[in-house]
This record gives sequence, structure tokens and C-alpha cells, in this order.
Amino acid sequence: MFFHKHSFLGICLLTTLAIPMKAQQLLSLDSCRAMALRNNKQLGIAELKQDVAHNIKKSARTKYLPHLSAIGTYQFTSEEISLLSDQQKSSISNLGTNMAGNIQGMTSGLQTQIGQLGQMLGQLGVPMEAFQQMAGQMQQQMGQTMTNTVGLLNTEGQKIVDAFRTDTRHIFAGSLLVTQPVFLGGSLIAMNRMADINEDMMQNAADVRRQAVIYSTDMAYWQIVSLRHKQRLAESFLAVVKKLDDDVQKMIQEGVATRSEGLSVSVKVNEAEMTLQKVNDGIVLAKMLLCKQIGLPINTDVRLTDEDAEQIATVTLHPQLNIEQAIDNRPEIRMLDNAVSISQQATNILKAGHLPQVALTGGYAISNPNVLNGFEKKFAGFWNVGLLVRIPIWNWGDVAYKVRASKSATAIARLEKDEARELIELQVNQSSFKVDEANKRLAMAQTNIQRAEENLRVANIGFKEGVITPTTVMEAQTAWLQAQSQKIDAEIDVRLSQVDLQKALGNLHVEN
Repeated sequence: MFFHKHSFLGICLLTTLAIPMKAQQLLSLDSCRAMALRNNKQLGIAELKQDVAHNIKKSARTKYLPHLSAIGTYQFTSEEISLLSDQQKSSISNLGTNMAGNIQGMTSGLQTQIGQLGQMLGQLGVPMEAFQQMAGQMQQQMGQTMTNTVGLLNTEGQKIVDAFRTDTRHIFAGSLLVTQPVFLGGSLIAMNRMADINEDMMQNAADVRRQAVIYSTDMAYWQIVSLRHKQRLAESFLAVVKKLDDDVQKMIQEGVATRSEGLSVSVKVNEAEMTLQKVNDGIVLAKMLLCKQIGLPINTDVRLTDEDAEQIATVTLHPQLNIEQAIDNRPEIRMLDNAVSISQQATNILKAGHLPQVALTGGYAISNPNVLNGFEKKFAGFWNVGLLVRIPIWNWGDVAYKVRASKSATAIARLEKDEARELIELQVNQSSFKVDEANKRLAMAQTNIQRAEENLRVANIGFKEGVITPTTVMEAQTAWLQAQSQKIDAEIDVRLSQVDLQKALGNLHVEN
């Protein structure tokens, strides 16, 4: 009755303490993989790089299309552009003054002829006073006309000088320019292919990172499973040696066992307790690592579906390997293929430097002042269409040297790819060999378990009958512990070797 009463109180106390505690999260291997993929920062970076590569690809496509740009300028100069020299300006603005000497000579000659005419008329009897009065009026009118003519010519000359003034100290200009590539030596095609390859490379890089995340998650997962099985083994062994210690202490009291044998068993109990404590600490640390990888708080209480399995792994058959398919499945090889292709396209871009480049241009240009109708201080413009052709003639072998260097880089990339194929082939064969070895160790460990259990059974019977010493029993218990521990290690090795093989084959992914 006392036992039932205290058991009831204990159950109530445990229930009360469990109410505010957070429930354990039961996780399978696939769920851990999926959570790790969602949480991994480097994988997020790889996905962002994919987005960058995709946008670069879209940008490369736009190079095929016409591009429109607008240009606007303003310029102030300390001096304006002059179409006339200072001497020409002076000559034209003083046109009447410069011609006054010639007019004056003509007037003097005319006055001389008028004087001769007056003498002739005087001989004919014409009164000189009347003629002289008429001649004076004519000279006065001619002088006034000459003065007016000089002034008029100077004024018109200045107008011509002003008309040729440009006033280009303040210049406003603008244009709309449309450019359509026609042929650029194949560089546009190579650039777009390079963008496509780069996008594929970023996808392969993300696959490499994704498999690395899955691989590290599997390592942490099976480490916890291994420690949990070893924890139960340590607890079981501790219970066995404690029972042996209790039996030996009773035998010492009855005088059928020595105190030395009791001390030996007590030491074994202490060792078993220390082993259990190490395993418990290892589980805590291993769960912290797994929680960090899958994005949970490090102190989250998680439980794995394989912790309670009776068998962690079983002996499997040797897998049928297709080395070529395995190599093709590896994202690392695909990335090296991408590197070779990118290098080839880089060579094509450099080769384009030897070829002509053709582009269509068109647009509308406007300026103030403009010269469409003389020099006018107002905005005016015009449409234009043109063809641009650039033909390389001589560059001292610059392009040829770059093409040679690029071809060498392509050859290096091919050699690296061939070397990687050889290493992957070796890795696949080694991983397959490790799977076989792990299966063999597991089969041997299972056989050892049967022998150790039989040995322990016989030792326990002999100890009860008093024909076997506690030391012999402890040896049998230790052998049983080692056999059980080796079996757990062998099972974990089978699991991990299978993960290694799947990674080597390029088939490590989350099951749907």
C-alpha cells in the first residue's frame, strides 16, 4: 500500500512538472534534411547567386535590342566663335569710309570737267555768273550725296558684321540617340551563351552546397542515434555491474568472496557510471549541433525516429555501380563542364576583336544657337540616320595574344575536369568498398553478440553455483559490452558508408 501511494504521488508530481514543459519534437531523417536545407545560410547565398545569374542572363538578352539614350549639354566659353577676322570686320563696317577716297577722286575729276565746260560756254557767250551758280549747286549736291553714301555704306557694312556674329559663349545642345547592333563579330552571341552557362553553373553550385548540407545533417543525425543506443547499452551495463556488486558484497558478508574482489567490482561500477555520464554529455552536444543545423534553438528537446529502433541497419547487398552515370550525376563535374564552356565563349569574345563591327544609328539633335538658317539664337534640330562600321587593322598582336592565353585557360579547365573524373571514379569505388567492409563488420559483430551473450549466460550460471569468480563474470560482462558496442558502431558505419556512397554517386537528396 505504501508503494502504491508513493507511486501515485510520483506520477502526479511528474505530470505537474511536465505541463509547462515544451513537448519533444519527433524528427525523421528526411524532416531533418528538409529543415537543414531551409535553414542553411550558405544555401540561401547560393540561391541568391542563382537569382543574380538569372538577371545577368536577362541583361545579356537586351544587348540584341536597340538602345535609346538622351544627351543634354550646356557649355559656357569666354570667347565666342568668329567667322570674320578683326581686319575683315573693320573693312566691312567702314565700307563707305574706305570708298570715300575713290568717290572724292571721281568728284575732283568731274569738277575739272565742269570748269572746262564753263570756259567753253563763256566763249560761246553764256554768262559765267549763272554757270558758276549752277556749278556750285551741283558741287554742293554731289558733296551731300557723297556724305550720305559713305554713311549708308558704313551702316550696311556694320549690319553685315553683326549678321556674322555667332554669340556662342552660351551653347545648349541635346540629342536622342538610337543604336542597333548589326554584327559585332559574334561577341553578342558568345556573351549570351556565357550568361546561360553561368546560370547553369550557379544551379550546379547550389546542388553541391545542397548535398553538403544533407551530408553534414546525416552525420549529425546518425551520431545522435549511435549515442542513444550506446546510452541504453551503458545503462544496461551499469545495472548489470551494480547487481554483481550487490551480490559480491553479500558474498563478502558470508565469507565466500574476498574484499579485493569486491573492490574490483566497485571500480567496474565507477567506470560504468563514468561511461554513462560521457555518453549523456555527448548526446547533449550532438543534439545542440543537429539543432543548429536544422534551425532550431540549440536547447530544443528533439527525439529521432531511429533512436528506438531495435536495429540501426542491416546487412545489404553490394550495389550495382554505373561509374559513367555516377560521374555525370555529380554537380562538381557539371560545374567543371561549365567552366570549360565559359572559357570557350571567352575565347570567342576575344576573337571578335579581329572582326568588323557594324551598327545602325539614328536620332534627333537640337542646339541653341543653331546653324540651320544662319546663326540663330533659338532651339532647332534635325533627324539623322547613319551606319557605323569599325574594322580593326593593326593592334600589334594584342588580340592574338589574348586568344592564345584564353585557349590555354580552356585547356587547363579540361585537364582539371579530366582529373576530377578520375578522382570521382576512385571515390565511387572506395565508397563501394567501404559499404562492403561495413556490411562484413556488421555480420561479424552480430556473430560476436551471440557468442558474448552465451559466454555471459554461462558465467552467470557458474557464478550463481559458486564455481566461477566475480572476476571471470566481469570479464564476460566486459566482453558482452564490447560486442554490443561494436555492433552499434558497425550498424552506424553501414549507414554512414551508404551516405558516403550516395554522395559519391551524386544521388544524395531529400526523399519526396
